[in-house]
Amino acid sequence: MSQAPLLLDGRTLSKTIRAELKTRVADLRAKGIVPRIEAVVAAQDPASLAYVAMKRKWAAGLGMESGEFAVTDQVSQAEVEDHVARLNADPRVHGVLVQHPLPKHLNEAAVLDVLGAEKDVDGITPASLGRLTAGLPGFRCATPLGITLLLERYGIDCLGRHAVVIGRSNILGKPMALMLLERHATVTIAHSRTRDLPDLVRTADLVVAAVGRPELVKGDWIKPGAVVVDAGYNKVEGRTHDVGDCDYEACAAVASAITPVPGGVGPMTVASLLKNTVDAAERSLS
Repeated sequence: MSQAPLLLDGRTLSKTIRAELKTRVADLRAKGIVPRIEAVVAAQDPASLAYVAMKRKWAAGLGMESGEFAVTDQVSQAEVEDHVARLNADPRVHGVLVQHPLPKHLNEAAVLDVLGAEKDVDGITPASLGRLTAGLPGFRCATPLGITLLLERYGIDCLGRHAVVIGRSNILGKPMALMLLERHATVTIAHSRTRDLPDLVRTADLVVAAVGRPELVKGDWIKPGAVVVDAGYNKVEGRTHDVGDCDYEACAAVASAITPVPGGVGPMTVASLLKNTVDAAERSLS
């Protein structure tokens, strides 16, 4: 019988990171700085509202402050942009989260342009992504950052490894590939339309599945001993729980390490968002 893979437990690690952040927040508060994150979120999107509520709850547990601007269908583009501009100018605010998706009548890209890089603790504005591409300091995208923290804290070195990232979104696949390059991996970006995708994945030492298709990646796609990171989170009719982009049981039978769904990447995304906010608050002291 094969050995069970190392479980990359994001739920447990996120608690460790939050404990570290709580100490840093206490130090900041002693110096008169209270880290604050503000969210801009669609008022009619229950999933987004629930996600932002969890982030605010975790922030409060660390001694941070948070706020929320719920955008209804009646709120204009100018009102949202003005609100973001005011947050940018407010020295009490250290991080701003524009929760995707905003209502369809809004130009989300224009809102992100107003936000810029300085307080973009989710790392998804064109300015932040440009800094990542250029190898310049800046806030890294929260989900890829959470994945890199998982790999680092569990002692998985990316140096020289072939990583295949399945997914090409601006908030996950593309920045994930760039962040793996920063860690000296050799990276291939694939997607649902990649020809011979199973054969390509079989060449990978590290697989990051971020394509948004339930259980797309099968166990026989995984090279024995490869590391599997599942960033998918999909609802499937008739299933009692959400599933990832990988067939977990089949992939776990082959992989040397794997993230669970849920409890893998998701908690690390929130922890990374809060880490970026605390980093921003500490920079305000200089």
